[in-house]
Amino acid sequence: MNTSIAKPDGSLEELDRLAQLSEDVIRRARAAGASQAEVSASVETGLAVTVRLGEVETVERTRDRGFGLTVYFGQRKGSASTADLKSESIEATLAQACAIARYTEEDPCAGLADPVLMANVPLPDLDLWHPWQLDVQRAIEIGKQVEDAGRAHAAITNSEGATVQSGASLGVYANSHGFVGRERGTSQTLSCSLIGGAGDAMQRDYWYDSVRAADDLPDFAGIGNKAAERTIARLGARRLSTRECPVLFAPEVARSLIGHLVSAVSGGSLYRRASFLLDHAGRKVLPEFVDIEETPLLPRGHASTAFDAEGVATRESALVERGVLQRYVLGSYSARKLGLQTTANAGGVHNLRVAAGSAEGDVPGSLDSLLRQMRTGLLVTELIGHGVSIITGDYSRGAAGFWIENGEIAYPVHEITIAGNLRDMFAGIRAIGADVDPRSSILTGSILIGKMMLAGE
Repeated sequence: MNTSIAKPDGSLEELDRLAQLSEDVIRRARAAGASQAEVSASVETGLAVTVRLGEVETVERTRDRGFGLTVYFGQRKGSASTADLKSESIEATLAQACAIARYTEEDPCAGLADPVLMANVPLPDLDLWHPWQLDVQRAIEIGKQVEDAGRAHAAITNSEGATVQSGASLGVYANSHGFVGRERGTSQTLSCSLIGGAGDAMQRDYWYDSVRAADDLPDFAGIGNKAAERTIARLGARRLSTRECPVLFAPEVARSLIGHLVSAVSGGSLYRRASFLLDHAGRKVLPEFVDIEETPLLPRGHASTAFDAEGVATRESALVERGVLQRYVLGSYSARKLGLQTTANAGGVHNLRVAAGSAEGDVPGSLDSLLRQMRTGLLVTELIGHGVSIITGDYSRGAAGFWIENGEIAYPVHEITIAGNLRDMFAGIRAIGADVDPRSSILTGSILIGKMMLAGE
């Protein structure tokens, strides 16, 4: 879909200006007595338009600036930030960071990442910059097209609106090792939320897509149609009686399970001894058929980057291989606390790919093939609440979806709770589908767990 014509956007010049500012502040921090310093500077712009019931509900333009400075006096650390890039504000931020550092206690783990780990410049082009020449009127037209398609379905009785968002971000990270990293990226999102039925029988659902380049967006009306189909499918939802059964997480909710795994093996949880996966590197945490790889250099990826939040070069590496946890998720500070080396994950993980597979040895393709494998159980399409403890692994969340019989959808269900323990849930994964949801930095298909407790009526 051809949605834009490239025009000069001034982004490279703006990045150069941010880089020059960052390098200048680092020099001034060193002149003020700091032994090390690092700067993060950013400019973010965006347009968001929401249309509801055919009328414009909101139009929002944003332009946010950020500037953060951290200085180290030996192993004493001070940080300060500002949203104003004027020279007097930068000067005040520098003075504040230095004052904080002079009076904080020494921390033996404080300091920049090791200089030999810095990413090499020039950095690879990861194809993340695709500005959309979108004006307000065109955004309104697209929003109406999305919502009209959804509202055209007879069972749709109301709408919470369709939203069109386009954003662009420019960022520079620089430190006193001499590293200066520039990044720029865009994000384009369409979403629609609809209501079907009436009175106590009303149901709501939504759909969206999020991409780097507007040309990668699907047909606009398709977003509204998908939101309508999902809403209509939920009409007549029932509650279930309490039982144990297999549970299949659809791709859009399955990624939350992988997110819990990442939280449990991240440095902050580990050095605080607040994880149910303490001391599990080199141990089996998932079934043998499960592989998870981090791919930070993925073109157009949602979390692609050539360097992490400390300037450390990223690289492809296994997180889980044949069910065995290969490493933790660490920045330099948490790595030092644990006596290890950073895994270039300061700021988080960068595009996790979860390979499809099953305990039976085949590779499930579509969601339908996983339904047939499950035969009878619960398909979860929505999760509600945050009842997950990374410390103990205890898991309890509200859920909605569909009851499955003989491998096919029997009827929609709601107002139920699914519960278990993440350790048992991970061990109980029976299959992972190839039906990957590409709208996230965690790329996984549906996940089938052999047995969980359902609390209902």
